[in-house]
Amino acid sequence: MHILVTGGAGFIGSFLVDALIERGETVRILDNLDPQVHPKGNPSYLNASAEFIEGDVRDLATVQKALQGIDTVFHCASAVGVAQSQYEIKRYTDVNVGGTANLLQAIIEKGSTVKKILLPTSMTSYGEGCYACSTHGIVRPGLRGEEQLQKHDWQLHCPVCDAELKPVPTPESAERSSGTIYALSKNMQEDMVMNIARTYGIAATALRLFNVYGPRQSLSNPYTGVTAIFLSRLKNNQQPVVYEDGLQSRDFISVHDVVRAFLLALDSDNAASEVCNIGSGSMTSIAAIARTLAEVTGSTLEPKITGEFRKNDVRHCFADITKAKTLLGWEPQVSFEAGMRELAAWSEHETAEDHFEAATEQLKKHHLA
Repeated sequence: MHILVTGGAGFIGSFLVDALIERGETVRILDNLDPQVHPKGNPSYLNASAEFIEGDVRDLATVQKALQGIDTVFHCASAVGVAQSQYEIKRYTDVNVGGTANLLQAIIEKGSTVKKILLPTSMTSYGEGCYACSTHGIVRPGLRGEEQLQKHDWQLHCPVCDAELKPVPTPESAERSSGTIYALSKNMQEDMVMNIARTYGIAATALRLFNVYGPRQSLSNPYTGVTAIFLSRLKNNQQPVVYEDGLQSRDFISVHDVVRAFLLALDSDNAASEVCNIGSGSMTSIAAIARTLAEVTGSTLEPKITGEFRKNDVRHCFADITKAKTLLGWEPQVSFEAGMRELAAWSEHETAEDHFEAATEQLKKHHLA
């Protein structure tokens, strides 16, 4: 195959490139080397066997050039960062929505050879996950209001009887309720790709990724995943800062498991026009992540649990992965402990500039924390 990976110099994209090259595919990368993600420019891990185009998905002519002779696209290029998207609205929309529009426009133009699109989207599209009430069954409460959070009432309550709710796995059929610009933009990416794919007879699969972690995630970008942010703090001998009571949870999945899911989707005839959750199917608290990373890095620093909060944060959301198991024959293979140890070992030789405090000041400036 002749494959284009947009964002192929990034965290997930670069691992996809490596796996595709190993399979013997012909791979082209399109990446703008965003300084927030790549402060030193071209990363050392970039696979030399792939053709590299430095360019931006926001430029239609560049996207058209990158698509020449391509039959399959992994569209990984995105501006990533939930909190930052709430005050950099135009940039996130231009990259995530506008860039996807450019890609789709170029794909449907006369002469395009693209037959398949594979797209990473985001669990943030769900907003809060699914919950169970002992009386009223499965419910989907909205985001917690600021008045509730100011009272340090962190839990979700049944919208019918106000009882405290228990989190349960969230399936792909759950209504999406995006609470941030980033989530909305990823939601829009998914809908745009599926719409155009159906219209023009292109096979498209979207994988809704939960919290992906692993090597190559920027340790100097304070808007990346929480594991990388905590590692950066620990490497700079600073306590990881945890909001609320630390018991809010996420579903963490290794980048290696994500790549396997994409390769299965690439080869599958069952996945066209389908959306699949890709997560571990289990919950891990944010405080537990901080403590585990401290343990595997040999640090004695405890997380600083602040009792403060950020607007639009969800309490719990974890994946129902039944569909991925059924359609793709996929399930996670990297254990949480093994994944954390791999991440810690990789980080030993990486530079980590701690910009957490500066990012927090931006959130406070914009009344988001």
